[in-house]
Amino acid sequence: MNWEAFWLTVRLAAVVSTLLIAIGIPIAYWLTYSRWRWKFLVEAAVALPIVLPPTVLGFYILVALGSRSPLGRWWESLTGHTLAFTFEGLVIGSLLYSLPFAVQPFAASFGAVDKSLLRASASLGHSPVQTFRRIVLPLSKAGLVTGFALSFAHTLGEFGVVLMVGGNIPGVTRTISIDVYDQVQTANYSSANQTALLLLIISFVVLSMVYGFNRRLWAVGPWR
Repeated sequence: MNWEAFWLTVRLAAVVSTLLIAIGIPIAYWLTYSRWRWKFLVEAAVALPIVLPPTVLGFYILVALGSRSPLGRWWESLTGHTLAFTFEGLVIGSLLYSLPFAVQPFAASFGAVDKSLLRASASLGHSPVQTFRRIVLPLSKAGLVTGFALSFAHTLGEFGVVLMVGGNIPGVTRTISIDVYDQVQTANYSSANQTALLLLIISFVVLSMVYGFNRRLWAVGPWR
């Protein structure tokens, strides 16, 4: 069992899922309440990583982070190295790859809020920000928890994108899924099975906690 790769993957998943809370909530709010006629194009772009082959997405992210791109050159001027094949590059790639797994549950929970409550809040003189903070967010906790957990679990199991963007550098970009692949390539099936079984258990526990939490939440009603 490669614990170095395991803890690097856990750190990556924690960073990505936390950042997706901050990034995904505004996007989901706009997708839910915007009346722009071309909004479906943004929805399609957000959902694209679900259907796009990970190697294709990883390739374009690698190009965008490389030394020939404006972002890559800017980062290299600040740090002396490019974003590609670094932990920071993994974070960016994972953010894009896991974005729909956070945004879609967020948007679904926002859209399920009773519109009469929003109108009542507006009639009382509350701003959209106050209404969102006092009504929409408290009534959307199930979706927020689901989005956080799904993006965390999804990042744990990434392979194609992290391999394309980060390569296979021990202690820097070698995630647990890449380590399983390496073990299989060297016919070390016992070690691969231990690691794969651990990931299976973690994923099952995370999803079980999400479903259990949502079931209790809807049974007792929204939190006060």
